Amino acid sequence: MNAIVQEMVANQGRIQEYFRYLHQHPGLAFEEEVAASFIAQKLREWGYEVTEGIGKTGVVGQLKVGDGKMRIGLRADTDALPVKEGSELPHKSKVEGKSHMCGHDAHSAMLLGAAEYLAKTRNFSGTLNVIFQPAEETMAGAPAMIKDGLLERFPMDVIFGMHNMPGLPAGKLHFTSGPIMAAVDNWEVVLTGVGSHGSMPEKSIDPLVAGAALVMSLQTIVSRNVAPMDAAVVSIGAFQSGDAGNVIPQTAVLRMSTRTRKPETRKMVLDKIRAITKATAEAYNVQFEIREGQPGAILINDEAQTSRCVEIARRVLGEDQVVTPGPTFMGSEDFAFYAQQVPGVYCFVGNGNTPNVHHPMFVFDETNLPVGATYWVAVAQDYLK
Repeated sequence: MNAIVQEMVANQGRIQEYFRYLHQHPGLAFEEEVAASFIAQKLREWGYEVTEGIGKTGVVGQLKVGDGKMRIGLRADTDALPVKEGSELPHKSKVEGKSHMCGHDAHSAMLLGAAEYLAKTRNFSGTLNVIFQPAEETMAGAPAMIKDGLLERFPMDVIFGMHNMPGLPAGKLHFTSGPIMAAVDNWEVVLTGVGSHGSMPEKSIDPLVAGAALVMSLQTIVSRNVAPMDAAVVSIGAFQSGDAGNVIPQTAVLRMSTRTRKPETRKMVLDKIRAITKATAEAYNVQFEIREGQPGAILINDEAQTSRCVEIARRVLGEDQVVTPGPTFMGSEDFAFYAQQVPGVYCFVGNGNTPNVHHPMFVFDETNLPVGATYWVAVAQDYLK
């Protein structure tokens, strides 16, 4: 067994304590104060120069050792979901209606475990930045940290990320170069008409009917404009209009999520949404407003750095514990915004046959804690020789 693996397995109990504390104290996007305070305290204890409040609740720990010129970043996410935890684990969430059903608590714990080991051994030369990022679930955390000067204040030559993934063999790391996750664009459309009594529809301009027509029209974007070998998704997850059966409402609100894996496909899909919304509003004589959210970004792994990380993982974990090429997903990750500016590598650690992330019964496989920590240590020591 590799020496780093042995050390991380020996330290599993302590990493597990970090994980369980974070699991019990979840915070939604930009509300991760408890996690941020806990993480900052630990990093200071271990000798890191700690900067808090980057991107509101982000934390960066920096450790410089020796005279090496290489600078790397290891990034974990810290936010939870507005989901009531369904399991009865002894360390279940203590915050009603909020829980870590995506494993960000585990991602942070694995990075803490690695950060602790690297600070104690200092077996590297260069600059290590450990980044604990808020608000990944809303795709706003990475842009917020970047806007706050993360990449200027903490220059990095390469940045790395990791996420657990149910359905993949537990404990195995999966790497794929090139595009691996889709861009997400979360938009809201507000249709405004003229309300009326339900018995007098002729005195109304009905935004609900216009909204229903818009929902159906938007479904033609992918089915009739995207090639079968390409991939895109247009989902309307919320359609809110009216409160009573005998009242024609004044407004209708549609909230949608689009996923695309090519820049040209993304542009086409978003342009079609704009055009169809405008045409539908004109046809039904309603006013419309499109509220565009954070622009999406496709997560693209740097080819050369991904190959290097595959070799690092194989060396410390073993050939049979590394899968490449791995799967790609239509889900999204705001790590993509870092990878647009700095060569990046994002991998997945299999969580086994568990309910999927965001499911109320999701449970992170704690045997993955030393696996992730081992990989982080190995990456840091290899790049910061």
